[in-house]
Amino acid sequence: MLTGLNLLNNPFLNKGTAFTVAERKEYGITGMLPSQVQTLEQQAVQAYGQYLSKPSDLEKRIFLMNLFNTNRTLFYKLMGQHLVEFMPVVYDPVVADSIEQYNEIFLKPQDAAFLSVDSPEDIKAGLANAADGRDIRLIVVTDAEGILGMGDWGVNGVDIAIGKLMVYTAAAGINPAQVLPVSIDAGTNNQELLDNPLYLGNSHARIEGTEYYDFIDQFVTAATDLFPELLLHWEDFGRGNAATILEKYQDKITTFNDDIQGTGIVVLAGVLGGLNISGEALADQIILTFGAGTAGVGIANILLDEMVRQGVPEDEARKHFYQVDKQGLLFSDTAGLTPGQIPFARKRSEFANAAELTNLEAVVKTIQPTIMIGTSTQPGTFTEAIVKEMAANTPRPIIMPLSNPTKLAEAKAVDLIAWSDGKALVGTGIPAKDVEYQGVTYQIGQANNALMYPGLGLGLIASTATRVTAETISKASRALGGIVDVSQPGAAVLPPVSKITDFSQIIAEVVVESVLAQGLNREEISDVKAAVTASKWAPEYDDLSQEKVAELIK
Repeated sequence: MLTGLNLLNNPFLNKGTAFTVAERKEYGITGMLPSQVQTLEQQAVQAYGQYLSKPSDLEKRIFLMNLFNTNRTLFYKLMGQHLVEFMPVVYDPVVADSIEQYNEIFLKPQDAAFLSVDSPEDIKAGLANAADGRDIRLIVVTDAEGILGMGDWGVNGVDIAIGKLMVYTAAAGINPAQVLPVSIDAGTNNQELLDNPLYLGNSHARIEGTEYYDFIDQFVTAATDLFPELLLHWEDFGRGNAATILEKYQDKITTFNDDIQGTGIVVLAGVLGGLNISGEALADQIILTFGAGTAGVGIANILLDEMVRQGVPEDEARKHFYQVDKQGLLFSDTAGLTPGQIPFARKRSEFANAAELTNLEAVVKTIQPTIMIGTSTQPGTFTEAIVKEMAANTPRPIIMPLSNPTKLAEAKAVDLIAWSDGKALVGTGIPAKDVEYQGVTYQIGQANNALMYPGLGLGLIASTATRVTAETISKASRALGGIVDVSQPGAAVLPPVSKITDFSQIIAEVVVESVLAQGLNREEISDVKAAVTASKWAPEYDDLSQEKVAELIK
């Protein structure tokens, strides 16, 4: 039984000054709080005022993390009231600053599980200890080798998993008591971290190869044994490991990789939204991906799957895709191709000027893409010349500079609109303001994974799904892309983040329907809307009885 300080220090049950007089007596906290009993709404007003008093975005984030550590209900009540304002603070881009300074500002582990590659025998105990008896339905796990555009940040990258789960709850209502962030500490190749005496992770080079994959296998086995209804979300794994891990487990457990599939799902939705505006067909598009890492390859695969799903034979569909990396256009004889890049590599014999295709501008002039997607983390590479070249050859080019944070974006939305004379259909990886150009207000869709993964996750959990299939991903993308109002001049290719709670519900229902249609549900479901509603949590205080406490910590 939780009483006194134990209850006040439990963020899942703590109500702070909202504990009633009766509850204070029952749980032995009389005299441990000021006399006034506040409502949740009063606490939220007070907390928001404290938030606004912080002088920088990082200080605001630290305040919110402390509130999160203290009182989950109040944190999510406040975040729900200020979702658009808080999302870039708890996640990208401010999370980048938090990761860089993680060792210096660390206060609490925030209920994460830290699993060390040096102690595989402790995996199961580590997960069980961090879960503390909670019924875990969702894990976001990272080894932090490929953080945003930042690269390898070792154990500091746990903030990514924590931030993702915050968005899951705030946007889709996934119960915060049923989620678990996990850090796989495989070491780091970041010399800055290795030289830092305050670094909190393993101070050795990353473990690779068989030892690494054996550890991943032991983690998956332990997690699925402990939590049989688990959805496992992989986040920010390195280019060499992400696809390998997903391919190994996606047909065995309920799992997806947000960088490979999540980004691809949102980009597909943006492409479909753009094509709804232009009235064109996906089968007629020429697609160039600039940046052929985990995200770029994942996007290409999702778009390819959709093109095939729409009736284009796969061999023919592949001819519509081109990948450009630091070497230029990827050819079949390009040295060092990853397994994901190989199926998209072109033959030099296809081009009379193959030797010249060593930069983005040369490739654009040669292949004349209608869709260009940037995941390169190379700022300013979508130049005026390249954009004008695209606009000269297609009526409504779809251009999506997705790299983030802001300093790594391939182009700014305002420039893309101007350089294309208002023709470009733009999706960005970072929030962008409306663009005023020649009397038209162009709304800029943000290809933020948060548009998709909360609703997808809620739907998978509500449906008791045993697998995450390409069919379900396609349905979710179509649902998101179909939300755009194409009748408005300057319409965005994706719906605004401000509506995320509404369309997370829509996506979740579509996902449940897809899972049921494929017969991939563990439990029988007769009412889709009821199943989704029953799976959602709301940030409201419960009246605490001893029985209720026992139920909540079960």
